[in-house]
Amino acid sequence: MEKYDIIIIGSGPAGLTSGIYAGRQGTKTLMIDKGPAGGLGLEVPMMENYPGYEIIAGMSLIKEMKKQALKTTPLKEMEEILSVQPNEDNFLIKSNKGEYLSKSIILCTGNQHRKLGVKGEDKFLGRGVCYCATCDGPLFAGKKVFMIGGGNTAVQEAIFLKNIGCDVTLVHRRDELRADKYLQKKLETLNIGIIWDTVVEEIKGEISLETIVLKNVKTSQENEVEAQGIFISVGDIPINKLAKELGVNLDQSGYIITDKFQKTNIPRVYAAGDITGGYKQWVIACSEGAVAAMAAYDDLEKIY
Repeated sequence: MEKYDIIIIGSGPAGLTSGIYAGRQGTKTLMIDKGPAGGLGLEVPMMENYPGYEIIAGMSLIKEMKKQALKTTPLKEMEEILSVQPNEDNFLIKSNKGEYLSKSIILCTGNQHRKLGVKGEDKFLGRGVCYCATCDGPLFAGKKVFMIGGGNTAVQEAIFLKNIGCDVTLVHRRDELRADKYLQKKLETLNIGIIWDTVVEEIKGEISLETIVLKNVKTSQENEVEAQGIFISVGDIPINKLAKELGVNLDQSGYIITDKFQKTNIPRVYAAGDITGGYKQWVIACSEGAVAAMAAYDDLEKIY
């Protein structure tokens, strides 16, 4: 059984940064991810607020971060962690491919897309229903699509869809957007239409998506419109299964509670990135990943 000083679970921006910092400190560290490195960061079409880059795609930045992290810290992708249990002075980590012992754990498990929970959503997944404009948007060039949501991600992806040739309309349940003002101005510049005070009631079709039923939340009036694609961006759900099993304290929304050193209530268990809640920004995830790795190193130095 392989033994490590630090095992980082998740390799999004927070996990990769933890890997960079932990590896440079000379600890024996391993990053493990159930999917490809990057997580939801791979889905960011374009960023204009990451220091050092006027504009960069999430996929491009992940590529550079992964390359840097791998110089000192190995990464196992497509390996799902099934359980993490205390084991004397270590943690026993079981995956679908093996078992490991580690003195410390950094949880960078992130979030998963929140669903609308409406009829037809699961039925037409991959046949018109999408959660990632960067991944699936090019398939809908020249087609009529709807972006559901009103936050930064929804607006960024609506802009991306417009720029690749989609006929895109934004649908938002409120009468104002939560997205940053500069993004809202881009919507206006690109003449992207917005349907206010509206939610999706049902997604319809035969083999693939054909129409969606929209409902005005103020008047209760319903309207069925033609659509070839629907992109859903209505928030995220924290991936906290491992944290729960370890007894890590969570807030009311299910996010991991940490102190300023990214420490949880469980000794030598740390957390960083979107799983800790708050502002879900790339630069914040990176900073938390760095802090978690340095705190883990300092604690190991004190103990051992």
